[in-house]
Amino acid sequence: MNLVAEPVVAALDAFRIEEATRLAKQSGQHVLDVLEELSGLSPDEFLLALAQLLWYPALNMMDLHALTPDFERLPFAEAIKRECVALRGEDGRLLLAFANPFDRHMAGRMEALLTEPVQWVLAHRKDLAAFLSRFEESLRAMDGFQDHGAANSRPDGIEDLSLKSISEDTSPVVKLVRSTLYDALKVGASDIHMETDARGLTIKYRIDGVLSMVGSMGGLEQAEQAISRIKVMSELDIAERRVPQDGRFKVLVQGREVDLRVSIMPSVFGEDAVLRILDRQSVTDEAKGLSLNVLGFDPEIMERFRLLAEEPYGMLLVTGPTGSGKTTTLYGIISEINSGQDKIVTIEDPVEYQLPGVLQIPVNEKKGLTFARGLRSILRHDPDKIMVGEIRDSETAQIAVQSALTGHLVLTTVHANNVFDVIGRFTNMGVDPYSFVSAINGIMAQRLVRVICPHCAVADHPDPALLKKSGISPEAAAGFDFRIGQGCGQCHGTGYRGRKAIAELLCFNDEIRELIVTREPVRRIKEAARANGTRSMREAALALVQRGETSLQEINRVTSLA
Repeated sequence: MNLVAEPVVAALDAFRIEEATRLAKQSGQHVLDVLEELSGLSPDEFLLALAQLLWYPALNMMDLHALTPDFERLPFAEAIKRECVALRGEDGRLLLAFANPFDRHMAGRMEALLTEPVQWVLAHRKDLAAFLSRFEESLRAMDGFQDHGAANSRPDGIEDLSLKSISEDTSPVVKLVRSTLYDALKVGASDIHMETDARGLTIKYRIDGVLSMVGSMGGLEQAEQAISRIKVMSELDIAERRVPQDGRFKVLVQGREVDLRVSIMPSVFGEDAVLRILDRQSVTDEAKGLSLNVLGFDPEIMERFRLLAEEPYGMLLVTGPTGSGKTTTLYGIISEINSGQDKIVTIEDPVEYQLPGVLQIPVNEKKGLTFARGLRSILRHDPDKIMVGEIRDSETAQIAVQSALTGHLVLTTVHANNVFDVIGRFTNMGVDPYSFVSAINGIMAQRLVRVICPHCAVADHPDPALLKKSGISPEAAAGFDFRIGQGCGQCHGTGYRGRKAIAELLCFNDEIRELIVTREPVRRIKEAARANGTRSMREAALALVQRGETSLQEINRVTSLA
C-alpha cells in the first residue's frame, strides 16, 4: 500500500492549480478534470504529483481493493456525495480516502461524522467511483438516491432528467425509475432490465454487451408499482398484465432528447420490463466521420469487404446476433462509398444513425409500411444503392435478391450464427439457390468483443483447465501475451473498456456458387471457403488474445470452438 507519496516529475504547482480553477469556472468542468488535463500526466502520475504537492499519502486502485470500507462510520450515500470513503486497514486504523483536496467544506463535515483519529489519504476520483460502485448492489440498492438523479415531467410529456430535484420528489417509486434512467445514461448502458422475482425488483444494466446488477428493491407491491410507472410513461395499459406490451417514451438529459423503447413481458411473479436506450444525438455525433477503420476490424478483412462494397450491383450481407454491430458496420461502409454521385436509400426499424445525403425511411408496421412494401417503393425511386435494415421474411428476401439481380447494390443484415448458416436461412425462406448465388457478392459474420482496459491491464497466466476449454495447447500458449484487467476508475471496475469487432468473411467465387447450387454438404463449402481465404471468427478472436487485447474468458463468452 502506497501510503508515502513517491517522488514524480513536478508537473503541478500553485500557478497550474489557479489556472485550472479559473478554467473550470468558465467551462463548468470539475477542477480536478481540468487540472489533470493541464498536467499532461497519466491518471496514476497525476495522483502522485497532486499528493506530493499537497503533502498527502496516495492510494491507487490496488491499494483501495486491499482495504475494507467502513460504511458505519461514513454512510454510503455520504461517500458518494463527497467523493470519499472511510477504510479500515489490517491493523484496525481508520483511513479516509478522498478525491477532491479543494473541497473546503469536506473537512468539517468529516470531522463531525468521524469521531476517532483518522489518516487522510488521496485517491483518484475515478478510482474512488469504481471502488464505490462495487458496493451499490448491497448498500445503495437504488433506494437512497441522495442527489443522484431526478426528473420532472414537462408539459409536452417528456421526462426532464436532472441532478437537481431528485431529493424533492416524495415518491420512492418515481425516484427509483428516474434515478435508474439517469444512472443508465450516465454509465453508457444500452439496455435497462427491470426483473420481478419472489423478493421484489432487480435492476440490471447492459454495458458493453454484458448485464450487470446495479440495484434491487424488496417487495412485490413496490415492483408492481415501478413497472406500472414505466407503463404510464410509455402510454401502455396498466390494467393489462397477462400479455406482452411494447411502447416508447422520451427523456430530456442535458438539453438533448433520448428515446427509450419499452418491452413489457408477463412473468411468474408479475411483469418484467426491458428499456432499450436510443440516444440518437449521441450516435449521430459518432456517425460523423464513421468509417470501417474506427470499428476495429482486421485490416485484411476490411480491405476485402471494401472491394465487395465497391461492386456496382449484387448483395452484401452482414450477419450476427442482436447487438453485434451489424447496422454500424453497414453505416460505416455507406459513409465511405457515399460520394454524392449515387442515390442511396435505406429502410430501417428504427433509423439509428442520421447521415447527410442519404434518404432514410423508418419502418411503420402500424401504418402498413413494412420492409417488403417499403423496398418495392424504393425500387421506383431510382436508387443506385439500397440498405435494408433486416431481412425477416420470405417476401423481403425475394425482393432483395431480385433488386440485386436487376442492377442495384443491396446492403442488408440477417440473423444467423455464421456465414454458412445464412445460406440455409435463405433456402428456408424459399429463395431459389441459383438466384441467391447469382445475387450474392459476400457474407460477413461479426461479433463485438470487450477490450481489456489499458489503464489496469496486467499479465495473466491462465490455468491448464481454461487453456484446454479454449482449445489452446500448452505449446501454442507460449506464443500468447495473456493479459487481464484488474478494474480501475477508467473502466468502472470491470477490467474492460470499449469493444472491438471481429469477423469472418465469405467471398463468393464460382466454386462456392456451384457447391451451393448442387446442395453439397456444408463441410465441402467450408473447405472451399478456407481455400479461398476465409478465416473463422474463433481464429480472429484468438488473434486478439494473442496480442493481449482481450482475454480468454471474453472470447469464450462470445465465440465457440466449433
